[in-house]
Amino acid sequence: MNHPSPAFGVGSAAPPPPPPAAHCGAAGRDWRTSVEQFLSDLTDRNLRENALLELSKKRDIFHDLAPLLWHSFGSIAALLQEIISIYPYLSPPTLSSAASNRVCNALALLQSVASHSETRVHFLEAHIPLYLYPFLNTTSKTRPFEYLRLTSLGVIGALVKVDETEVIGFLLRTEIIPLCLRTMEMGSELSKTVATFIVQKILLDDVGLSYICATSERFYAVGQVLGSMVTSLAERPSVRLLKHIIRCYLRLSEHQRACERLINYLPDILKDGSINSYLHDDPGTRHWLQQLLHNVNTANRATNHQGRLDHIIGS
Repeated sequence: MNHPSPAFGVGSAAPPPPPPAAHCGAAGRDWRTSVEQFLSDLTDRNLRENALLELSKKRDIFHDLAPLLWHSFGSIAALLQEIISIYPYLSPPTLSSAASNRVCNALALLQSVASHSETRVHFLEAHIPLYLYPFLNTTSKTRPFEYLRLTSLGVIGALVKVDETEVIGFLLRTEIIPLCLRTMEMGSELSKTVATFIVQKILLDDVGLSYICATSERFYAVGQVLGSMVTSLAERPSVRLLKHIIRCYLRLSEHQRACERLINYLPDILKDGSINSYLHDDPGTRHWLQQLLHNVNTANRATNHQGRLDHIIGS
């Protein structure tokens, strides 16, 4: 797999509401029976496509779907078969819209497994995220590939929403940061937003922050992509994306060495007030930007003071 950078060995949704009548009397039993039938259909290649579609529709209203998927015979294997089956169409890029929609339904079900407290650990222990990484390594900007990348990022996003160091530790042992950086450089606005959110959640964890700031190469790989995104947003603003970028910068500024690097590395557009008009209706992000600039200015004054001391002592 090609890495965009050799330096690396790359808003929370509310929980889904309970189904209105899924657990009530005969209607609930019939509803659960239909779900179990679709789970059974996953193991039949002739019935699988419809089962994927129907189950993906039910994933947000049936809270127990993830445990049922994980523990039912052959269901996870069927989902992985769907994923592996389209690898040959990734390079050269020949993925059709129909094939993309089908595998994205499988990915949506895996997102349910990644989100659920009973199955998330099993999901990681089985290293299932690694099956998605070839999708994030694609560069075609056609709709089938963009949809595939976005849905795959949604699975990883579901993992990092839980704020568990174990999840971050697992991801840092994989290629997720360079793969997210790739998407942040060339994806659609929505894909860039999800990829930046994932990097943000990694940075917000102390282990993730230490990992990215451990070497100049890692810091500059992340900083360069963030900077190029800020520059591009000057032409086509996206407040949603800008919010995650600023939060990433703010978190970097909370690490002493990284903050010192930001003195000369922070984009001018963030320092000269050019983007303030975009944040008029977002006081939270404005506060983050103010805190970021305060941290960098404080580090700059400290660096200048130390420089003067060194000069005096040297004299």
